[in-house]
Amino acid sequence: MTPGPHPPSLPPLQPPSGHYENFPVASLLCPPRLRPAVAAIYWFARMADDIADEGDAFPAQRLADLAAYRADLQAAAGGRSASARWPAVFVALAPVIARFQLPVPLLEDLLSAFEQDVVKQRYATEAELLDYCRRSANPVGRLLLHLYGVHDAASQAQSDHICSALQLINFWQDLSVDIPRGRIYLPQSLWPAHGVDEAQLLARDNNPNTTKLIAACAHSAKSSMLKGFELPATVARQLGGFTGWRAAFELRCVIQGGLRILDKIAAMDYRTLTQRPKLGTWDAVAILWKALF
Repeated sequence: MTPGPHPPSLPPLQPPSGHYENFPVASLLCPPRLRPAVAAIYWFARMADDIADEGDAFPAQRLADLAAYRADLQAAAGGRSASARWPAVFVALAPVIARFQLPVPLLEDLLSAFEQDVVKQRYATEAELLDYCRRSANPVGRLLLHLYGVHDAASQAQSDHICSALQLINFWQDLSVDIPRGRIYLPQSLWPAHGVDEAQLLARDNNPNTTKLIAACAHSAKSSMLKGFELPATVARQLGGFTGWRAAFELRCVIQGGLRILDKIAAMDYRTLTQRPKLGTWDAVAILWKALF
């Protein structure tokens, strides 16, 4: 359900070179009429993420580029021509916004999260981190539900739990990547209870204290994921027929993919400060099996 964090379906679209994706972009389970829309939303988010993260631009330049990107979004949403800087993104996105009446504030929330990535590298509390997830991950799930015509509050809340969990799982598997970049997503309020300080994290010191901290964060992500566990069944009932079945199956694959990564993190004894777990072929088989049965 989220753009950043993506595995075990069959992505017909390949992410840009250098990006490792854990969850499906626009899988073959998605109805053909929705695949261009899903792809357009994905590439909108992917490009914004690259502006915020990739290359060696200074923060001020990144923020200026994201502001220009936001202006192009507003132009596309208003039926006006976007600039020529990102034509592949907005030529695809503009008709999707118009055809499906996409809630543009959700796309703007994504940009808000990417802007925050440029300037914020520490999170004081879990609530602060979840607010980031509310803007960085949850909009994608809500946009996908919108495309399917699922609008009830209960489904949106379940989607939020899944998407926040996926974002958190992505953080906990990516500690070995993010910390060298200066970003520590582990909430500072949890450090004292586990005897962890910033020096240990910056040194990526796998010791009993840091692994217990990561384990606690992983367990919290799993709890969030399980709160959304009924969403596939809800979507299947609302959509009905084969469309409902395959939408539900894709959702179960996404959920099981996130849980599988948590299993791999646990199998590493939560030593993700120095190593990033990845899903392989047998993991995909296990995910599909669990999603089916």
